[in-house]
Amino acid sequence: MKTSLTIAGKELSGYFLQPVAYVVMTVFLLLGGFFFFALLRYFEVTLTAYAAMQNPEVLQKLNLNERVIEPMLHNLAIVLVILVPAITMRSFAEEKRTGTYELLLTAPIRTGEIVAGKFIAAAAFMLIMIGLAGMFPLILVAFGNPEIGVMFSGYLGLAFLAISFVSIGLFTSSLTQNQIIAAISCFGLLLLLFVISWPAQAGGSSFSGLLRYLSLPDHFAQMVTGIIDTRDIIYFLSLIFVALFLTQRSVESARWR
Repeated sequence: MKTSLTIAGKELSGYFLQPVAYVVMTVFLLLGGFFFFALLRYFEVTLTAYAAMQNPEVLQKLNLNERVIEPMLHNLAIVLVILVPAITMRSFAEEKRTGTYELLLTAPIRTGEIVAGKFIAAAAFMLIMIGLAGMFPLILVAFGNPEIGVMFSGYLGLAFLAISFVSIGLFTSSLTQNQIIAAISCFGLLLLLFVISWPAQAGGSSFSGLLRYLSLPDHFAQMVTGIIDTRDIIYFLSLIFVALFLTQRSVESARWR
């Protein structure tokens, strides 16, 4: 574990030496801020309109979480599909391109420790980024009356989603020495997991249940609404474990070539 943390520390500091990390973080926060204030403004306009209509029943149904936080988190999830490949693409591909990959594999370090170290670093970067985006619900807490538990559940779901993306990104990066190929492959897999349940919406398929279970948005949407189900947690953890296992096997195969 100590070796993995050492690798993680080196990798995490390396992220902040690259301009890509700052660009990714800036784009994520700028888009998050745009979504938040645009949705908040729309909520304010809707609230004013119904107040002018003197319709108290509708006013009671207007909810900050449903109108602002939920759509913002769903939008940020789409943004992560695009941004995570840009962070994870260099994890192994860059090592292969520069020739340090062979040195890493011949060092007295287990492949599992290498994968764990890179995973911890990338996951920590994502959590830092999502933590900074936590300023948006704090604004609502300071000036409004949102449901804190629902917001916490939604951000927890976003964290699980981002870490799942990271594990898939590490796997695609371990397969090639070309960062662009790694990024595009990761984007393709993430997009597939986002749309895999679309055929199930038509119904009539014996695989509808399986497709819905494999769908990332379905599990994420549950947590955004404030429902923390152990089945959703198990799904995310299983996805992370499978992706990291495949990454470890990919790195291990390279060691014995």
